[in-house]
Formats: sequence, structure tokens, C-alpha cells
Amino acid sequence: MVNLSRIYTKNGDGGKTRLGDHSEVPKTDVRVEAFGTVDELNAIIGLTLSSGLEGESRAVLQLVQNDLFDLGGDLCCPQREDETNALRIQPEQIVRLEQAIDVINNELEPLRSFVLPGGTAAAAWFHLARTVCRRAERCGWRLAECEPINEQLLIYLNRLSDLFFVLARQENKQSAGDVLWEPGKTQEIGRR
Repeated sequence: MVNLSRIYTKNGDGGKTRLGDHSEVPKTDVRVEAFGTVDELNAIIGLTLSSGLEGESRAVLQLVQNDLFDLGGDLCCPQREDETNALRIQPEQIVRLEQAIDVINNELEPLRSFVLPGGTAAAAWFHLARTVCRRAERCGWRLAECEPINEQLLIYLNRLSDLFFVLARQENKQSAGDVLWEPGKTQEIGRR
């Protein structure tokens, strides 16, 4: 359990931070970039939830927010061969995302074009969350190139970006529909 009695510690004033195993790394470390991006993603989910989202989408996102704290903890603690009780993303968390994606996607029309970010405010937030999630995944893969990490967290981030995509489409379905890409649309404007 976390017990914070002071908010500022001044430990990071020199450009370093401590990881979950108490080792010290520069704040520019790829691991710090990865869990910082996950934190940014979680904040975007908070904004999305504050936009008045209701029902099953809200319930799914609240679980995702908790999962992202688990995932941040996973990233914050370097993987060790002898670890026993480390908090790590589990395959069951990925299965839950896949089930949510399947339920939502089954209610949507098949795509015949790429979707532009936009539509309703909630859909736009979901598209932003999707792009930040992809960045978090890329940061995780960069970290995996340097040292061992829990590959389940990379799979989780990949599925999560898919969840955000179908949630955006679901929000737009309840409104005017997806904003579709029209290849070459602006080229014709310049020819007039």
C-alpha cells in the first residue's frame, strides 16, 4: 500500500529518479519515458471519463485506469529472475480487453475507409488516447530492446489502442457516424 505524507521530496532535483527496486536512473531513461507516457495516457482517460461518458464504456475505462497503474508499476520495477511478488500485467487482463473489443466491434458497421480522428468530443478523446497508447507501446518496445521486460504489458498496450479505436467508433455511431478519410479530397479543391 502507498503511504504519502510529503508530496515533494527534492530527490529528483538533480535529474534522477528512483525506480520501484530503489535503483536510481536519469529522468531521461527510456524506462522513465515509458511509464511517464502510460501516466499521460491515464490522464487522458480521466479527461474522457469527465466528458460525461456513461454505461459499459465508463465501467471498462475505470478498469483500464486501474490496469494502467499496474502497468506503470510493472514498468517501474526492472524484471529480475528471482522475483516472487512483483506486480506484473497478466494475460487475463489482456483477455478482458479483447472481450470488450469484440462486444463493441460486433455492434459496429464494417469499415470501408480509414477513420479520421474526430466526431464527438468523447470520440476525439478516444482517438487521442489511442495515439498516446501507441507511443507508450513504442516506448515499451524500445525498453525491451535494452533489457528484459514483461512482454504481457506490450500486448496489453497493443490491445488497449484497439479498444480506444472501437470506443471512438461506438461514440460516433451514437451521433453522426465516423469521420471518414476521402483520399485526394483536397487535391480536387486546388484544381478548381
